Amino acid sequence: MAQEKTRILVVDDDKGITQSLSVLLQSEGYRTDAAHTVKEAIEKSFENDYNLAILDIKLPDGDGTSILKTLHEISPKTLKIMLTGYPTLGNSVNSLNEGADAYLIKPVDVEKLLTTIKSKIEEQKSAEIATEESIAVFLQNRAKKLLAEK
Repeated sequence: MAQEKTRILVVDDDKGITQSLSVLLQSEGYRTDAAHTVKEAIEKSFENDYNLAILDIKLPDGDGTSILKTLHEISPKTLKIMLTGYPTLGNSVNSLNEGADAYLIKPVDVEKLLTTIKSKIEEQKSAEIATEESIAVFLQNRAKKLLAEK
């Protein structure tokens, strides 16, 4: 299964939610880790490479949106989905302005969550392929130019 190598960090102070989401995602073939605080999420992001992070906005030691910028600095490729039980226009605008790739409301519709994850992962893979192809073309052109100069 292609998802096997896809690693997702689930961040929520409610251990029942992290456990439920982890079981759901693992049943879809994803590898998961859980964190329950901003600090723990940042520590795990330094230790592991994640394709995607699902972040709660309200955490015991800070706001989940505060992780967005740090995650981008640690791992720019990590996609970030905000998940909140406190939906406000301010939260959604702030989340998207801080770099969230999606914003979903609790209780989350499982199909919508899975569709969003699959869509974002596909976008990520397409971008990686495009980057690799661009690098290959650049190197080929560079090699041709160097050979022509000889």
